[in-house]
Amino acid sequence: MTIEWWLTYLVTTLILSLSPGSGAINTMSTGISHGYRGAFASIAGLQVGLICHIALVGIGLGALLSQSVLAFDVLKWVGAGYLIWLGIQQWRSAGGLDLNMLAKTMPRRRLFKRAVMVNLTNPKSIVFLAALFPQFIIPHQPQAMQYWVLGVTTIAVDIVVMMGYATLATRIAKWLKGPRQVKHLNRVFGSMFIMVGTLLASARRA
Repeated sequence: MTIEWWLTYLVTTLILSLSPGSGAINTMSTGISHGYRGAFASIAGLQVGLICHIALVGIGLGALLSQSVLAFDVLKWVGAGYLIWLGIQQWRSAGGLDLNMLAKTMPRRRLFKRAVMVNLTNPKSIVFLAALFPQFIIPHQPQAMQYWVLGVTTIAVDIVVMMGYATLATRIAKWLKGPRQVKHLNRVFGSMFIMVGTLLASARRA
């Protein structure tokens, strides 16, 4: 893989990662409610899910999933249901909670697991990677190393982008002065989770 080809992939991945999705919404929601450390746990969870997707694509199961209507639909409905459930929980969150206290009492392990599920149950991610990776694989060069480079690049870009979202979220949290503002923001993120879940439910295999 040439440096020019890699840079093309880097820019492509960066543009796509900047597009707000369930991972970005989860990171910002966590960053506002649980602070930077909570957001970091969430980002780590997202990467575990992403690593699983990359591994599936690398061993060929990603292509199989992208061709199987049943497998795609099952994973799609599980992911959509989970996101909608998260949205309802976020919508119902009390606005009077002390964010500092919440950040201390909520186990970061729970935030980590939630983020893993958000990414892991998104079939569009697997289908996307299964379609994107082969476009940048040079057939006459060692494929394992190329998959490794593309995978590491994808994860590194996603970490940087999610850290940016987390930083933005923690700065927004500083402006939340009262329970009413917190309640409104919870409902905004709850609505976004529900919207993304609904969009995922209506998604079709490309």
